[in-house]
Amino acid sequence: MGWTLALLPFTLLALGVPIFLILLVTVIVLLAFFVNVPFTVIPQTMFGSIDKFALLAVPFFIFAGEVMGQGGISARLIRWMQSVFGGFRGSLALATVGSCEFFGAISGSSPATVAAVGRLMYPALRADGYEEKFALGLVTSSGAIASVIPPSILMILYGAAAEQSVAALFIGGVFPGLLIGVLTAVYIVFYARGRQPQRADGIRPGTFWRATRDGAWAFGAPVVILGSIYAGVCTPTEAAGIAGVYGIVVTRYIYRDVTWARLWDIAVRSVFLTAQIMIIVAASGAFSWLLTISGVPRTLVAAIQGLDVSPWLMLVAINVFLLIVGCLIDPTSATLILTPLLVPIAQANGVDLVHFGIILTVNLSIGMFTPPFGLNLFVSQALFKAPMTRIARGLVPFIVIQVTALAIITYVPWLSLYLTRFVH
Repeated sequence: MGWTLALLPFTLLALGVPIFLILLVTVIVLLAFFVNVPFTVIPQTMFGSIDKFALLAVPFFIFAGEVMGQGGISARLIRWMQSVFGGFRGSLALATVGSCEFFGAISGSSPATVAAVGRLMYPALRADGYEEKFALGLVTSSGAIASVIPPSILMILYGAAAEQSVAALFIGGVFPGLLIGVLTAVYIVFYARGRQPQRADGIRPGTFWRATRDGAWAFGAPVVILGSIYAGVCTPTEAAGIAGVYGIVVTRYIYRDVTWARLWDIAVRSVFLTAQIMIIVAASGAFSWLLTISGVPRTLVAAIQGLDVSPWLMLVAINVFLLIVGCLIDPTSATLILTPLLVPIAQANGVDLVHFGIILTVNLSIGMFTPPFGLNLFVSQALFKAPMTRIARGLVPFIVIQVTALAIITYVPWLSLYLTRFVH
């Protein structure tokens, strides 16, 4: 049984089988030949995996992100960022990072952020004289910040799998998300010296105030989402629903950028994206159940504890493992499959589970733009018609930056835990 459990999923992955089918086929084969349990347990565990209140936030946040990304809100946020950084050397690249931070606080989705920000900023970066590989690497990697900055869909999934507070995870991601943005901005400033000319016009107050006035309703989105959660008015799930309604009202009646027909198309697209995530959640639930009854978590924890290494070395090993996994498996599946396995190890080494959730999320967010299977890579390839090799070359410095941020986040728990003291 052990060899089948180990080899079958990797064989199917190498053959290009969708991840949810890999998980379900593995469960069915093992139940058929090795485990004397009725097959009715499969639909029961699948249903139980998605029968969680916290997961209701996922379709709402996906819909809200799609509405705001395609309804003009993202364009107004980007114009505001350009008005803030105008006049600085590297201003357009800095505005790209700032836009990803801000849009990430609306959508919670890394690929959606790459699509929304990249459509507008990549052509502008190229027209402003930035090298193609730099522009590709910047847009593709900065979109991953959306997985760390709240509200993050990965954090919702981790919270459901690890039975941790989603609100605490959200607030715990604020400083780590900002740290990644700051380190990227520092690199941009040094990169731009000698390459990018200083803007002659500087920051124009008139442009700034016009952009602020035009984007005022766009700024309200993260305030509505996060403010309602931390004011104790709404749960994260309820705030996600409010965000969807807010997006409709602003884009349809205030900005008037979308029609009802366009909103219907956005809703249909959101349904498909939600279905893709939920079928992976359900299949991962069945697979996790199989791992549990097979004793894999217990064996893994015992083996790692038998190494007798210090907690900081244990975290190094976990980070390396997660970075490799993130290159090969989509983050949704990785979160749901690995959380039940790694949480006992984190607990045994005295790691706070909210802090560990941030560590796991940052690792898998890096996996979103690392070859060969990072989701952001495929989004950039489709949007900008650039070969994968060219995108990968531009990502090298940004991978180094985010791995550096990961090391700081891992060994400075204060960054993830300080704000959680204010969550009740």
